[in-house]
This record gives sequence, C-alpha cells and structure tokens, in this order.
Amino acid sequence: MKRGFGSDNHSGISPEVLKAIADANVGHALAYGEDEYCIRAEKLFKEHFGEHSSVYFVFNGTGANTLSIDAMVRSHDAVICAESAHVNVDECGAPQRIVGCRLLTVATPDGKLTPELVKTRLHGFGFEHHSQPKAVTITQSTELGTLYSIDEIRALADLAHQYGMYLHVDGARLANAAVALGCSFREMTTDAGVDVLSFGGTKNGLMIGEAVVFINPDLAEGFKYRRKQATQLCSKMRFMAVQFEAYFHDELWRRNAQHSNRMAQLLYDKVKDIPFVRVMYPVQVNGVFVQMPRHIWTELQKQYFFYDWDMDNDVVRWLCSFDTTEDDINFFVEALKRLG
Repeated sequence: MKRGFGSDNHSGISPEVLKAIADANVGHALAYGEDEYCIRAEKLFKEHFGEHSSVYFVFNGTGANTLSIDAMVRSHDAVICAESAHVNVDECGAPQRIVGCRLLTVATPDGKLTPELVKTRLHGFGFEHHSQPKAVTITQSTELGTLYSIDEIRALADLAHQYGMYLHVDGARLANAAVALGCSFREMTTDAGVDVLSFGGTKNGLMIGEAVVFINPDLAEGFKYRRKQATQLCSKMRFMAVQFEAYFHDELWRRNAQHSNRMAQLLYDKVKDIPFVRVMYPVQVNGVFVQMPRHIWTELQKQYFFYDWDMDNDVVRWLCSFDTTEDDINFFVEALKRLG
C-alpha cells in the first residue's frame, strides 16, 4: 500500500522506536510493569507532567479513553463531550458499555467545547432521575484538526472544577498540538488544570501502546485493578515502555509531529487555490478537511486511500504522517488536479 492520506495510523514505526524494542529484547525482565524499563519510562512521564503524576500503559486509545472515564465517573454519571468526539463517534460505545455512564454530546462548529457550550449540559444536579454531570472530555488536537489554546483548556478546567467535575483530555495527537502551540506537554495539561490525560503515540511513530496519565492523584486510586479488569494490562510491558523512552529521547515526538504538521501545511498551500476545492477548517496540525464534488473525490480514492468525512456535505479528510514526503504530496495534488 503506497503512502496515502487516510490516517496517521497507516504509517510505519519510527526507526528509533523499532531499535528501542529490539534493544530491549534481550534476557528476561519482570512482567506487568515491574521491570527497569517501565520504571525509567515512568520517571520520564513525571518529568513532563509533574512529580505528583502517575502513568499506566494500555494497549490502545480506546482503552485509554474508556479507562480514563472509568476513573472519573460512576455508571449513574455523565460525561460532556463534543458531538464529533472520538469517544462518541469512533469507539463503538465502549465508554457506555464498560463504564455504563452516559455521554452528553454538544454540537460545535469546529470540534471544540467552550464553557458556554458546556453550561448547556450543567443541570439536573442532585435529581435522581437524571444522569449526573461529572466530567468533561476534550480532544487536543480535535477530530477536525482544530486546537484548543492553553487559556481555553484552563477555562474548561476551571468550569469543571467549579461544579465538582473533572477534565479529561484525549491526547491522541497531543504532540501535534504541542508543536503547533509552541508549548510543552505540561503547559497545556498539568499547568492548565487537566485531571487525567490519554497520551497517544501510535499516530506519531510508535508501534503499539498508549498511556493514561493521572495528573489528579486522587483519580489514580485503584486504577491498576480497573486496568486489569478491562483487559488492558500488558504482560511484557517493557516493550511498551521502551517505545515511550525513545519517543521522549532527543524529542523524537517533536520532530515527528513537526514534520507531519509541516506536510499538512504544504498540502493545504497546494490545494487552497484549486477552484473546486474548499478547505473547511483551519489547518493547524496534520489534517486537511476539504469539500469538493463527489465525483472527483471518489475517483481520487481509486488511486489514494482517504476517508470521506461528511457524506452529506461531500467533505473528506486528508491526514499527513511523520513519514509523509513532499513527493507524496506533489503526486497526490497532481492526480487531484487532473480529475478537475
């Protein structure tokens, strides 16, 4: 399969990560996170998120998001999210099935919640016939490729805490957001008041594994048992841990994200003036969302794989990866222009 623009999950693995896995593949090591590799990785997470933080590795993003929610709420509680949130659209009802809670969705023009939008769902407290709002979850960067500023995240955290609620961040593309904002991971999470974070890496060069990062230490109580019950405890966890070691080393995460963001900007620059193409959202990270005639994008899909995003409005999504090249973009745009 040639490099396309379907998903940053379609990319391969960073060579540095593969080497780290191979280097760890010697001798024996204690299982279930008791090994030296996990201990070193945990220290790195504390460096990035604070000494009071704790990290738990899981297999995938759905596991990270669902278990983060499970730590924040009970089955009679509710989680407020954007209609376009991954937890609502692309996780097959996992939070509802595993946690038993309700998702209170909010329509947004750009994938971003605001305090004003969240307030529309803040009612029914203490009323036994209603699910109780207990958490807000946002995605950074959003499913539409848009960004929350640090101040916007802080405002949501302040609102949640005012009502005795928690703020969770789905950080599947947190590295892309940090690069775009020119900030550290800590500045837009710990320092902004985030309680728990799903920290992603597979969209930015890792092979497998995500992390649940507890910034609010109270939420971590008993989590190791919840992770086990949810079948997200990896026995040979050293091979997850060394990936994150490589990811943090020499800021591999930053270099990979800078490249994919830059490739998306290049793609945007090359298509923005094509008459039959309309870019739908600001290109802030590694995604470009465009509207175009259906007969054109369906023909283009015969040459390149990418997802139709909004069938009703003929919007498609193009994502760039850490291994996308300028030639990939040039050939893609040439194919697109020929169809017009």
